[in-house]
Amino acid sequence: MPSNLLLKKFRPSIWLPTIMVAWGTCTVCLGVTNNYGGLLAVRIFLGLCEAGLFPGVSYYLTMWYCSEELALRQGLFFSAASMAGAFSGLLAFAIAKMDGVGGYEGWRWIFILEGLVTVIVAVIAYFIMYDFPDTASFLTPQERAWASHRLKYQGSKRSGRMIAESDKFERRFVKDALLDWQVWLGMLMFIGIVCPLYSISLFLPTIINQLGYTAATAQLLTIPIYITAAIMCVGTSMLSDRAAKAGNSRWLYIFWPQVAILVGFVIALAASAHGGVPGVVYAGVFITTCGIYPAVPGNVTWIANNLGGSYKRAVGMGLQIGIGNLSGAMASNFYRKRDKPQFILGHALNIGIVSLGIAAVLTLRWNYGRINAKRDRDESHGADISDEDIARMGDRAPTFRYTL
Repeated sequence: MPSNLLLKKFRPSIWLPTIMVAWGTCTVCLGVTNNYGGLLAVRIFLGLCEAGLFPGVSYYLTMWYCSEELALRQGLFFSAASMAGAFSGLLAFAIAKMDGVGGYEGWRWIFILEGLVTVIVAVIAYFIMYDFPDTASFLTPQERAWASHRLKYQGSKRSGRMIAESDKFERRFVKDALLDWQVWLGMLMFIGIVCPLYSISLFLPTIINQLGYTAATAQLLTIPIYITAAIMCVGTSMLSDRAAKAGNSRWLYIFWPQVAILVGFVIALAASAHGGVPGVVYAGVFITTCGIYPAVPGNVTWIANNLGGSYKRAVGMGLQIGIGNLSGAMASNFYRKRDKPQFILGHALNIGIVSLGIAAVLTLRWNYGRINAKRDRDESHGADISDEDIARMGDRAPTFRYTL
């Protein structure tokens, strides 16, 4: 959450590459650490530095694209995570063959090389990344003015009243985000998606390997899963934006992927409980992964659309993603060595958490619809409230309508 506020203050082209250089350096340090204390210290700093990227880029995209254009851009960004999942295991398997080079074990070279690549990419980003539409040198003055205007007044499309979105920092925006019911429900929805994401990312090769495949084959069998998931991620995000432009609901493009996650885990659990039929378990994990990756950008986009005001959006998205990412601490303990090869406990825990996320989606949708209907019945439509106060109220304003 503090990272998103600092991103706005220090400019995205400075803040995001800087934290990338920092965590790339930490990753290299992981490869040369020699004791548990050093490893633990570097891991803490790695987490601190890396934590700002996902909420930062997600928030950064809201500064460039209007609400009905956002899902596709979030989907394109997050599909990179799926493609990374497709090849990172194979890449790590190949780098590990460097065992003994320079007197280092193979696992050290994985951290050293991937950390160096991260630093190189970050340094390049300093020079090619743009901050905001109103300062983008690749746009003409007229294009900059148009891009800024449409973002500032995008809420007017729903209310019909030309009111600029508040872009001035006030401490109360932080408090508003911390106490906003939709942020906390969005967080539960996010946990219901990200906990399975971490589980799959951490243990997919292990699960496949325990089904009787060799380590190399298990790595290869993850590739079609992740590539399909990336395609599903982008395709579902396109459909979500198309629905938003037509005035239809976004929530279905989160709900149905979550149902797919649930169905996949149920299949994997049922197959594991009956002897662990490899093909059926693999099919279940395949379905689950293809539900996870479209659901993440859908979740982030939906909450971003419904947080009024730039700074409240920054805090709310940081809070939702930041606390939601604690799922990694849970997921890393779901698939225990003593539970192999069935991993029944891990599958069952994820079924429970996905069900919680689905309940959060349905609750959010019901409340958004209820509040919109109540505001539609208000005949004054906030006529007695000044434009400045309406802007400061953000999504609490009587003129604001939640995206369903």
